Amino acid sequence: MGERLRVVFMGTPDFAVPSLEALAAAHEVALVLTRPDAVRGRGRTPVPSPVKARALELGLPVLEVGRVTPEVTGRVAACGADVGCVAAFGCILPDDLLAAPAAGCVNVHASLLPRWRGAAPVQRAILAGDAETGVSIMRVGHGVDTGAYCAQAATPIGEKNTGELTAELARLGADLLVRALPSVADGTAPWVEQDEALVTHAAKVEKAELLLDPAVPARENALRVRASGDTAPARCEVAGRGVRVCAARAVGGAGLAAGAVRVEHGRVLLGCADGALEALLVKPDGKRQMEARAWAAGLRGDDLAWGRVA
Repeated sequence: MGERLRVVFMGTPDFAVPSLEALAAAHEVALVLTRPDAVRGRGRTPVPSPVKARALELGLPVLEVGRVTPEVTGRVAACGADVGCVAAFGCILPDDLLAAPAAGCVNVHASLLPRWRGAAPVQRAILAGDAETGVSIMRVGHGVDTGAYCAQAATPIGEKNTGELTAELARLGADLLVRALPSVADGTAPWVEQDEALVTHAAKVEKAELLLDPAVPARENALRVRASGDTAPARCEVAGRGVRVCAARAVGGAGLAAGAVRVEHGRVLLGCADGALEALLVKPDGKRQMEARAWAAGLRGDDLAWGRVA
């Protein structure tokens, strides 16, 4: 192992935890910045961010940051860090904070830049049907994910959903960050400026974008299911009742008209513009998540239909 570096880490969600763990194992984490506890549940109980929870388990000093004030910047500057590392922090970082660590700040971004700059790179890569995605270690500066990158690692997307792919990229990014950091700190990192002609933007995914629709091809509906999550679920109505489709696959040769439903041998097929969407895992409104086989037992009639949620 090379020289241990003094690092300030900034991150908040589960995606950032593997990077924090990898840095704590390889270097000295002088300070962890994370977003304040979120208030959740009926009891309005404060819940720490995943990064805060793990940092405390590791015995690391934590500073909760709602916005970056001069006091926050002063705390970072006082650390005397060699480099700052960011992973899904959730705050805009001013120039004086970025300049506080000797070698500046780098970010773990979940895409192969310049493709998918922005807030939802994993979901956008899935929705677009990309064959692969990856992670980039990039400089943090002005603009959204516009900085030069010094390292990238790719992985095939295949049939992975947002949760699976995000977790894989978090691990991939953590390993890449630790391997890239020594060259960032000593000034030998091979920085590559992004080609503006190849830029695509990963705007936040709105709920309406993931609603399932019999008027579109089965593959597009399947991509919406894989890209969905709790904040933007893949929903539709079947036999007039709302349901979230949690896992599905596109199938051909079903001979189903768009909007028609076929239930056979425990399988639920939803007719699309071409082919059909086979629901595998569902959560009917007001009920628990279940396999389609269990759901199928409650679907009756020869004239079943499905459509977009009203």
